[in-house]
Amino acid sequence: MAEKKNKTKSINIKNKRASFDFLLLDKYTAGIVLTGTEIKSIRAGKASLVDTFCFIHNGEVWVKNMYVAEYSYGSYNNHAARRDRKLLLNRKEIRKLQQDMKSPGFTLVPTLLFIDENGRAKVDVYLCRGKKEYDKRQTLKEKEDRREIDRQVKRY
Repeated sequence: MAEKKNKTKSINIKNKRASFDFLLLDKYTAGIVLTGTEIKSIRAGKASLVDTFCFIHNGEVWVKNMYVAEYSYGSYNNHAARRDRKLLLNRKEIRKLQQDMKSPGFTLVPTLLFIDENGRAKVDVYLCRGKKEYDKRQTLKEKEDRREIDRQVKRY
């Protein structure tokens, strides 16, 4: 018997700016509550995590300003492109995040939106601390140094 091949392409929507602007500390993987047209748009790869952040309200974690394009075949049932979406975390994780976020300078930032092997949309959320300007310059310098080393190694 021939085995079924998984022909679905992997969806990984990244927030590349997050690692530059923030120092990533703790990682949490959360489910996300979506409507039917939203999951179809995400599976088509039409979403963005630029300028998104998370907040905790009434013991629930919400992601704010996440862009999910309207589904092209959706009718009057289509969703709003930028609405608050609820994240699914354990109560223990939410309590720990609430305690950590009481400290000034900490925030929750979604860095990766992906579809798991069961077909569910998941979000990687990091507890972050904002970088100062000199930290950002140091990050750029390290990145440039790595590029230069790679060029030199490639030459020889």
